[in-house]
Amino acid sequence: MPDETPNPLNDLLMQVNTPIFAIQTEDGINFISKDNNFFFTAFKENTGQSIKAFVPAVRLENLGDEGFKKRHGLKYPYIAGAMANGITSAAMVKTMAQNGMMGFFGAGGLCLEKIEENIIDLKNSLKNKPFGFNLIHSLGDPDHEMATVNLYLKHKITRISAAAFMRMTPSLVYYRIKGIFEDSKGRIVTPNHIIAKVSRIEVARQFFSPPPEKLVSLLFEKGLITQQEARLSACIPMAQDLTAEADSGGHTDNRPALTLLPTMMALKNEFMETYHYKEPLCVGLAGGVATPESAAAAFGMGAAYILTGSINQSCVEADICDDVKKLLCQAEQADVAMAPAADMFEIGAKVQVLKRGTLFPVRADKLFKLYRAHTSFDDIDEKSKQEIQEKILQTKFEDAWTSTKEFFHKTGNTKEIQRAQNDPKHKMSLVFRSYLGLSSKWAIQGNLERKMDYQIWCGPAIGAFNQWVKGSFLEVHENRKTAEIALNLMFGACVCIRASILKIQGIPLPIGADLFKPMKKKEISFFL
Repeated sequence: MPDETPNPLNDLLMQVNTPIFAIQTEDGINFISKDNNFFFTAFKENTGQSIKAFVPAVRLENLGDEGFKKRHGLKYPYIAGAMANGITSAAMVKTMAQNGMMGFFGAGGLCLEKIEENIIDLKNSLKNKPFGFNLIHSLGDPDHEMATVNLYLKHKITRISAAAFMRMTPSLVYYRIKGIFEDSKGRIVTPNHIIAKVSRIEVARQFFSPPPEKLVSLLFEKGLITQQEARLSACIPMAQDLTAEADSGGHTDNRPALTLLPTMMALKNEFMETYHYKEPLCVGLAGGVATPESAAAAFGMGAAYILTGSINQSCVEADICDDVKKLLCQAEQADVAMAPAADMFEIGAKVQVLKRGTLFPVRADKLFKLYRAHTSFDDIDEKSKQEIQEKILQTKFEDAWTSTKEFFHKTGNTKEIQRAQNDPKHKMSLVFRSYLGLSSKWAIQGNLERKMDYQIWCGPAIGAFNQWVKGSFLEVHENRKTAEIALNLMFGACVCIRASILKIQGIPLPIGADLFKPMKKKEISFFL
């Protein structure tokens, strides 16, 4: 049983399955918990009392969009987002599925063998419970992107989280439309679902539109899809579900959630009117969701679901070293910075990372500026070259190039090597990118020799979360469990929503009545 609270209204607010009545008496307002029948049985005689306000039950399973939950077999509208290099681990995906939610395994940056190993593990463990894998746009290696899609189709992975896409690609379209058919009632059935993670309007428009005809024709000409699949593709959106990605960790445009979510929802309505899709489109929210208040705000604005990332990285199930988890637990909202992205280095794309306890953002930015200003590594001034080789690469440039070549040989992407041998600027880019790529792996492995170079994808949400859990059992990373945190956020959101309903009816709340502090799963279960 949960700890007793000194505030009786707070206790009533936490009884989320039961309505609350504010009763006006001669002595003031009293709060009681009764079912809806109280409307008809109370005060049959003139007692001088009246119902001043009413708060309905706000159940966890009623948050979000019913269609979204039904489509994916979820009890709760909550997703643990994919963090690349397996940081969103199989263990994290399992615990989400086992608690009525969904997680996406962080397949980005992993080799096909490692991805397949986790596919088999999750399929054997979860059977028909909902889960998914992510697909990050591979700008420089479209063959790997297609190979990953083929792996998902081979193993019948029916949900993917599509991230970092700037335009639709053949592999993404292939995944979406492969296997679609009409059932006996003429309804179009789409076996493969894409949940797109998007922060830009122009990209959201592409995901809410049917697959591009040009790419559909290309796939048909190659014999990858049937004529029926090509024909039916015009009747479905690329993604039924879209996550409005606000100020998040990793790839982000730092969009404010308060402006991004309503814009994406308006876009959703526009495309429903234009295409008359049989199933409604849904928009969820990610980026900055880290407290009960932010979760309540998301659902209050109409989010179909919420998706978290940064806060999950500090949990026990996250496949990253304990040193990183400790740094995350100490982070405040201002302890993040933008740094060049390894996968889209040349075009200047950036990712949001933790800057507290690491020099990675500063060093990565220096590499990018030198790359933009010079045509080759040899053109860089001697002082900068020395700093790069001694402090950042910690080896001679040519030795770093040898290691980089070996990586591309191993992955089969020899086109990059050939291009670099003819273009010294591209050679410089690949070596600098190798540092960016390795820095995230050092953080996962806990390579203490490279601790100051850890690349830790993180948004300001972690700072808000740390402030909320300060002084509670969730303050330390050893106690942070992904599903338990998710239940806290949703249960706390229900408490916040109920408190807001009282406020908008003109009922002043006692100090602290609307506050929700972290509780253990078994304590939350008492109220459910």
